[in-house]
Amino acid sequence: MDAILTFLENIFGTSYVGRCAVAFVVSMLPVVELRGGIPIGAALGLPPLMCAITAVVGNLLPIPFVILFTRRVFAWMRSKSPRLSRYADSFEARVTAKGERLYIGKIIGLIIFVSIPLPGTGAWTGGMIAALLNIRMRNSMFAISAGVIIAAVIVSGISFGFKYLFFG
Repeated sequence: MDAILTFLENIFGTSYVGRCAVAFVVSMLPVVELRGGIPIGAALGLPPLMCAITAVVGNLLPIPFVILFTRRVFAWMRSKSPRLSRYADSFEARVTAKGERLYIGKIIGLIIFVSIPLPGTGAWTGGMIAALLNIRMRNSMFAISAGVIIAAVIVSGISFGFKYLFFG
């Protein structure tokens, strides 16, 4: 962990803005998302509220693009080679299977799915599910944003301690 923090501090600097940039950029990454951005921000000494806000914004920034371009990227992959086509089909089947678990209702299910702070259940996968289930952009962004905020509270509570987070 220290080597990763040192590497990121060398890139972005050790100033307050640099530390926020580290949390922001890490939160934008697929799979890692804010589940990695908030603990890294905490390790860099960011205050809980600033760390959470930075991570939420960083996590949500790429999601409209994920929703808009998922189908196009899969179509492009299918047109390039049989191997890429099989990969796209496999990935789409996995994402659709996760989407089928949204039994409560598409929007509420998407909120719950994105808010679970485990690998493979974040905003990126939620964006792909929304695209593949043809959920409107406005509704999917609301659901994914709500889920990301809930996940940020959970991860912040784990990273900073729930007692400190809520009772100062």
